[in-house]
Parts: sequence; structure tokens; C-alpha cells
Amino acid sequence: MSDLKRHSVIYLVSDSVGETAEAVARATIRQFDAHETKIKRYGHVRTGAELRSIVEEVSKQGGFITYTLVQPELREIMKEESKRLNIRAVDIMGPMMEAFVDSFDGAPNRMPGMLHRLDEDYFRRVEAIEFTVSCDDGRDPRSLLEADIILVGVSRTSKTPLSIFLAHKGYKVANLPLIPEVKPPQELYRITKGLIAGLTMVPEQMLKIRHERLRALGLSPGAKYAEVERIREELEYAHSIMDRLRCVKIDVTDKAIEETAGMILDHM
Repeated sequence: MSDLKRHSVIYLVSDSVGETAEAVARATIRQFDAHETKIKRYGHVRTGAELRSIVEEVSKQGGFITYTLVQPELREIMKEESKRLNIRAVDIMGPMMEAFVDSFDGAPNRMPGMLHRLDEDYFRRVEAIEFTVSCDDGRDPRSLLEADIILVGVSRTSKTPLSIFLAHKGYKVANLPLIPEVKPPQELYRITKGLIAGLTMVPEQMLKIRHERLRALGLSPGAKYAEVERIREELEYAHSIMDRLRCVKIDVTDKAIEETAGMILDHM
């Protein structure tokens, strides 16, 4: 690997905290498996002088810039400076805002940090996260009646990380493990409000995941928990419960959390 690739840097520039730009940058890095790529963030940029200094640094160090600047004056300065120094600069929000104006005749607020404003939506997400954490892994059966989304499935079908991901989007989520030896709480059959989603997976994939889980815990991979016969038994039992509930079924085999979440929200 060349020194250039080994020391690749993406510079994030924002007049807010820069989380939008970072999310896009990290998603891009994953597409290239470029784990060696570094990210350097400059947040709360307010003046043209700051922008010029940053672009000068990139010109000397190498790399490219991705930015989220809502003030048109700052966006224009960024365009001029990056062009002057022959630096690649990717405007993340500008084209989207222009498309909105052109299509809907809207006028932007031009206030940095709107994504993280302490508004009703923000507090709703906080409440959802607190609810979801307190209801993880069937901890409070009564919560099943209050949740927006109820996830059921056998162990290692990503119920907890999926719950947290959905909670960050403002949904109250409860998840419940389905175990043949444990009778589900009666609340599960009395749900009228929330969407129930049953998570399943092909046995071979689950076998690999459970082996890795046992290895990470320093336990023997020969435990019954990671035997294919036991896994098939659990899945068969889980499917019987899901059929009784007539719930949405989602096969999470080889699916990213984001993809599964999108499929669930499509049913909301």
C-alpha cells in the first residue's frame, strides 16, 4: 500500500457539529473497505478566514473536503478556495437545499445545527431511547403494550442493536427473546397498538454467529446453545409463535441493521 493511501484523510467542515458529513464519510469509507482512511473534523466554522485556513491545510497535507455549510456565503467561499487550490470539495447539503427550493419554492432557515435542535422531536427520541433500554430482552412485559414496535426472535437475531437503532429514530421499542422452555408473557397476545416484527435467520448463519459469541466469551463452542439441532428447534418454536401472532416476519440473514430497520418501518 502506498504512503498516500496509508495516510488518506477526509476533512469534514461544518458550521455545526459536522455529524451529517461524518455519517456520509464513514458510509463511503465502508464501501471501499478503506479502514486506514482517517477523518479530521472542523466544526462550528463561522468565518471565511477559518475556511481559507482549512483549505490551505488540505492543500499541503493532501486529501479532500466534504462539507455541510448552510450559509450561502460560506459555501461560496469554500467553492472558490477549493477551486483556487485545486482541492476536491464535496458539498453535501447545498444541492439538496437547492433542489428543495427549486421544487417546492421553500426558503431555508440557514441556521446551523438544525439537525440537533432541542425541539419536540429531539425529546421524543430521548424518551424513546430511555424506554427501549429499560425494555430490552423482555425485561418489562408490561412495556409490550406501550411500545410502537415489538421485536421477537431467538437469541442472536440482532434484537437489541436493532431496537436501539429504531429508538434513535424516535420509536419506542420492546424486544422479547423466544425460548422453547419459556412461555411468552400474556401481554404479547394482547398488543393492539404496536407493530410486531418477528426476526428469523437461516440456521447455518446463526450457528456461525453463536460460535463466535461463545468464543468471545471464552466458552466452549460445543455448548448446546451452538448446536444446529438446538438452533432448528428454537427457530421452529419461534415461527410457531410468530404464526400465532400473525406478525411481520423478516429474515435478517446477512442484512445490515439499517436494512432491517427500513423493512420494519415500511410496515409502520
